Amino acid sequence: MLVQDLLENSAGRLPDKIALVSGDRRYTYAQLELQANRLAHMLRERGVQRGDRVAIYSNNSPEAVVAIFAVLKAGGVFVVVNRGTKADKLIAIVNNCQAAVAIVDKRAHAQGIGEQLLAEVRSLRGIVVCSDGAANSTNGHPRTRYFALAETNGWIGSPREPNIDLDLACLIYTSGTTGESKGVMCDHSNVIFVTNSIVEYLKNRERDIIMNVLPLAFSYGLYQLMAAFAVGATLVLEESFAFPDLVLERMAQERVTGFAGVPTIYSMLITLELEKYELSSLRYLTNAAAGLPVEHVKRVQQLFPKVELYLMHGLTEVARTMYLPPGQVASRPASSGKAIPGTELWIEDESGRRLGPGEVGELVVRGRNVMRGYWQAPEMTGKRFRTGPLPGERVCYSGDLFKTDEEGYYYFVSRKDDIIKCRGEKVAPREVEQVIYEMQGVQDAAVIGMPDPLMGQAIKAFIVAPGAGLTESLVISHCKAHLEDFMVPRKVEFRNELPKTGSGKIRRMDLR
Repeated sequence: MLVQDLLENSAGRLPDKIALVSGDRRYTYAQLELQANRLAHMLRERGVQRGDRVAIYSNNSPEAVVAIFAVLKAGGVFVVVNRGTKADKLIAIVNNCQAAVAIVDKRAHAQGIGEQLLAEVRSLRGIVVCSDGAANSTNGHPRTRYFALAETNGWIGSPREPNIDLDLACLIYTSGTTGESKGVMCDHSNVIFVTNSIVEYLKNRERDIIMNVLPLAFSYGLYQLMAAFAVGATLVLEESFAFPDLVLERMAQERVTGFAGVPTIYSMLITLELEKYELSSLRYLTNAAAGLPVEHVKRVQQLFPKVELYLMHGLTEVARTMYLPPGQVASRPASSGKAIPGTELWIEDESGRRLGPGEVGELVVRGRNVMRGYWQAPEMTGKRFRTGPLPGERVCYSGDLFKTDEEGYYYFVSRKDDIIKCRGEKVAPREVEQVIYEMQGVQDAAVIGMPDPLMGQAIKAFIVAPGAGLTESLVISHCKAHLEDFMVPRKVEFRNELPKTGSGKIRRMDLR
């Protein structure tokens, strides 16, 4: 099975079902299939061949969804670049993946992004400008074409599929919290496996209406689209959660059943007057990208007592690693759960010894969710993707430190690079942050180690708590009452916001 089959199969089975809602636009599965076929033929005309990379630079929109499936239908590899990416980094990514074509939205084209890409990326054979307006045009640069997302007469069938499921489907560029951008290679079988596993544990079904406010450039956002189309559900696509009231109003209007968030979103959500919105259709909530603080978990459960909350962990290199079933959240709010269906997890120390309950080590992931490696980065690939239990098999060493309880549930401790060494002791930032989150009014907290001539590293806390009346001395006193001395922050800095990646993770390197 290929990734484009998710759309084609639902279009064949449910042609008139609303597949996508975006603003005031609504598209059936048949309409999206038609548009994807039209654009696929245009890409073929622009010279896209099997395995060619096609960059997509657009906000969450129907055009972006159509472009993803059109690239696959043309035999290519889609590379969705976050619309917030600045021009120099965009050019670096498009150069790195050696894209044959770039698809940009009309606003980016008006800003001159298309012509800049053509001038600075030697591999590009053309630009396609996606818009919702007038018919196709060839005005402007000779290597630029315009694709209008509009009805046309007659059906254009899907191009012949040359691919197999071992071919690449997409590159997902991730810098995580390190700032080093690298393209994770995902083949068709990877994406289909992850999609099916997610659908299984979330119990997604045709009648679901899934709200996605996460960028399609990120794994977490992309799989909202894939899961919805896999079961013939409806995806309600928003550009972001920048205007929470509008998103909640849309959720009420569309009778949304599923919502995916990250800690940043939930820290905003729990401060809103949710009783104003009719959200009785909501069946489940999910959290990933970073762990949800225990105090926020409790608050979300109070606000949504009849809604299933799924706490999850993942990284782009494997999409998802684990999930905590809703029935376990009340008793294990700090846990990320167990392996997603069809995969295996374990924890190793630095010598490769598998560890037991309570011991802290690196999480290792085994399964079809383990991606193919990093694009044109064999050295980095070798460090992250190593030999597995079976000959020829590779597993993913996550770089995340975990421990398990006696029943096999996993608990995130820290990124390996984030461990603080204070007075000869190892301090996991998350343990200190969880204590800080217990203080009323704390929306965001991050703890880092600062160089110190006496202690090696001194602990510093950064806190976002608008209007809470907190002071440095109050925070330090609270931490002294709940933590060992070597874990107590020496300094506390209050900020209006903390630097974050597009997927909602705090960028500790920026705080340092």
